[in-house]
Amino acid sequence: MSTTRLRNEDFSDYSSTETSPTDSPPEALRNDSLRNFVSTTGSYERLGERTGTTWFQTLINLLKGNIGTGMLGLPLAVKNAGIVLGPISLLVMGIIAVHCMHLLVKCAHHICLRDQRPFVDYGDTMMYSLESSPSTWLRTHSIWGRRAVSFFLILTQLGFCCVYFVFLADNIKQVVEASSGTTNNCNLNETVVLTYSMDSRFYMLSFLPFLILLVFIKNLKYLAMLSMVGNIAMLGSLVIIYQFIVRDIPDVSHLPYVSGWRTYPLFFGTAIFAFEGIGVVLPLENKMHSPLHFPAVLYAGMCTVTVLYISLGTLGYLRFGNIIQPSITLNLPNCWFYQSVKILYSFGIFITYALQFYVAAEIIIPQAVTCASERWRKAVDYIVRALLVCVTCVLAILIPRLDIVISLVGSVSSSALALIFPPLMEIWAFYEDGLSRWTVFKDITISVVGCVGFVVGTYVSLWELATPATQPSINATSFYPYAVE
Repeated sequence: MSTTRLRNEDFSDYSSTETSPTDSPPEALRNDSLRNFVSTTGSYERLGERTGTTWFQTLINLLKGNIGTGMLGLPLAVKNAGIVLGPISLLVMGIIAVHCMHLLVKCAHHICLRDQRPFVDYGDTMMYSLESSPSTWLRTHSIWGRRAVSFFLILTQLGFCCVYFVFLADNIKQVVEASSGTTNNCNLNETVVLTYSMDSRFYMLSFLPFLILLVFIKNLKYLAMLSMVGNIAMLGSLVIIYQFIVRDIPDVSHLPYVSGWRTYPLFFGTAIFAFEGIGVVLPLENKMHSPLHFPAVLYAGMCTVTVLYISLGTLGYLRFGNIIQPSITLNLPNCWFYQSVKILYSFGIFITYALQFYVAAEIIIPQAVTCASERWRKAVDYIVRALLVCVTCVLAILIPRLDIVISLVGSVSSSALALIFPPLMEIWAFYEDGLSRWTVFKDITISVVGCVGFVVGTYVSLWELATPATQPSINATSFYPYAVE
């Protein structure tokens, strides 16, 4: 059984990556929209005009939603797992993450068909799935499912913003401190003396006013051109990084095949942080002209992402070995060509901050604005935006280690959204239709793995945070550390 999807103009498409509804649509519009549902056999299609994104546009947006700072931290993640266990674990985690994305889409479709709804977002899917659960208590408190998704979504998005603060500070700090020794010759294999400028925390503070001004832009259409330039800059940077790490790979016989169990939870947190693109799945599927093609797009896109993750993580660790940094950009040579990579990628991350912040802001700000009088609502809007940016800056200052921030955010929030919730939703949503024992066992196993990663990864990340960092700040031209003055 299937039904026809409404065309995009018939309803507001709210999701984890879009604006959240502040007002309910008119009753007449809702009724007209629901009357447009018709039973068909075969596929989801939109009524009316042939509008919506093509499969290629959806694929590009899916890739953009999964490639960011987490990818640059994967070489260190492979180090924390081992040169053999790391790539294998990335492959397994990629398969599980894609399966959970598919489960989310599957549950959303099931709820739309069952309840004759035009669209449900992640929070709606969780809430309506709980309403179908066998537990009376869960059905009664199903609204907390939506609130839990919103809570972890806020943690995830603001966690991304914290990571961006640390990433910007580390990379720009290194560019500034190496500027006096930066040359045009990228083949030199010599020690470069870094001129100490100031603590990375002061760099974070220097970015604060500019990021506050950036998030004051409420309409993301105004950022579209800058976002496009930033995406091109990040893509070009990745190409340059790849061409550098595939050359002159040294002897790797001394690298461990499997690292100690104490560091593996850090790998888990970083890896799940990188794979946490589940929030963009439902919006992209809903905007497609032919949602029937979305599963193919999902698998093609995530296979590409998984290959990129495994290749960059493995080659990056092979290239730099034990001196690999929390972001592989910090290991690039001190010549202007590779310094420009850090600047370009930092520009892309700077623009992306507004996009990641937008999600959390559209959940929090409407609640705050409704508590103010009509006269002060605009002022409250800007004040809350500024305070949220300040919160992410303060958290980044308190946790200035990029690897720990990524692992902590991944363990705490990304594991819940990407691994724990989707399998449970399948059990609840399809309970009345009956599930095989194998399906229930599979879903419970995935959720348990996510819960274990959540607890252990968070514990180890906090433990590492309380332990002074022992890895020196290193910048390498080939495979040799640079001296720091």
